[in-house]
Amino acid sequence: MFANNRVFLAAVLSAGLLSGTAGLTAGCAGPAAAPPVSSAAPGLSPTASLTAGDGGAGGFSATDNAWIEVNIAMNEQILPLLGLAPIHAANPQLKALAADLTTRFGTELDDLRRLHGEAGLPAENPHLGMPMPGMVTPDQVTEAATKTGEPFDVLLRKHVEEHWTQSEMLLGSLMKLDSPQPVVDLAIRMKANRDYIRYTLADIPAN
Repeated sequence: MFANNRVFLAAVLSAGLLSGTAGLTAGCAGPAAAPPVSSAAPGLSPTASLTAGDGGAGGFSATDNAWIEVNIAMNEQILPLLGLAPIHAANPQLKALAADLTTRFGTELDDLRRLHGEAGLPAENPHLGMPMPGMVTPDQVTEAATKTGEPFDVLLRKHVEEHWTQSEMLLGSLMKLDSPQPVVDLAIRMKANRDYIRYTLADIPAN
């Protein structure tokens, strides 16, 4: 799949995910001009099965590939922010959460990179630095590094919540598809981590 098509598919995945599989089929209609993300591609039913990209290495679909690449980028780009927490955060619960997520997201990255290799994806990830909900940018990490105490805690919590929310949306969309079992297994483990984030943040008072 060409890089621009993979980027567009990720944009569809992140644009509210629409309802059912409509957004996914829209992103996988082929290399023709991209339709608006608010509707399915012409000629595709909202419940049409995904076919573009099927039959690739390991049976990974175009959507599986985009999901792998987007989550690699999201996890890689939040780790530097989490790494600031030991020095910059004030709330000990947020410090503990950041340390825990560093381990959990690192384990996810190991699994995602393994799937990346099995899918035969190129080394260059077109989603790194892509502006989308839940993607922590280098500029945001730089901003967070200028803050300590409560102002840092506010930013850390905000970015963790956005990352978790976006990741859950992507997981909900992926799980409606017939993905290869290794993808499903990882998605289930990642969903458990997102549930952990939700429950943990609920117990940490907001500033």
